[in-house]
This record gives sequence, C-alpha cells and structure tokens, in this order.
Amino acid sequence: MEQNTCGGAGCGSCCHHCGSCGQQDSLYLTPSELEILQQLAVTPFLPAGFNSRGKHPICLDCPGERESVSDTLLTLRQKRLISLDPEIPLQGFDYSAYGACPLHGSLALTALGQQVVELLEVQGAEE
Repeated sequence: MEQNTCGGAGCGSCCHHCGSCGQQDSLYLTPSELEILQQLAVTPFLPAGFNSRGKHPICLDCPGERESVSDTLLTLRQKRLISLDPEIPLQGFDYSAYGACPLHGSLALTALGQQVVELLEVQGAEE
C-alpha cells in the first residue's frame, strides 16, 4: 500500500494514489478495491461489523479473507471513496452473522467514490 506523504494537505509531495490531496492525475485501485467499489455501485449500502473501538471493519458481503477485506475497506476509506460508519446500522438488517462484532454499522460510497465509479463505467480502468 502506498503511503500518503502529504497528509492530505495538498503540499505537492503526495503519492498520487491516495486520493487525499486532490492533486493526483490518476488513482491506483487494486482488483479487490475495484471489486468492492463495483459492488457498492449496485448495492449502495452494505452491512459491516466493527471491533469495540470501531476499527477493523468486516463486511461478509465482500469476497475475500476477512483480514484482507478489512485492509481493503480501510484503504478505500483513506482514499475517501467509501464511508465506514460503526454507529449507523442498516435498518431491518439481521446482523446475527456479525455476532462476534460488538458494533454493527454500514459502509457506502462517498460522493468522490460515486464519481470514481461513474468514471470507471465511462472510461474503464487501465492495468
């Protein structure tokens, strides 16, 4: 994972991949990040479970190993493409599969994430 050296301050020393400074010409997405964004384009809100501190999210609807999915979700949040809300559960959703998680919340695309998804639909992605 690339490190964001500018801290979102837009100082010009950005990694050009994090989405934090707004000065990048391109955005790097891993296949797993792209898959989650595409899933959120179809299903705007997904359930998520969190540990007691609201960190280390899991989403059983996302494919992959739990730890890998958790890392991918945190990276997408760092890139400001998704929001992770440990205090906003989905109304009417049965969180029984998330029994090991003390906090039940949700995840969704941000406005920037929606823009990225729309651009991907029009322009596609390069490897």
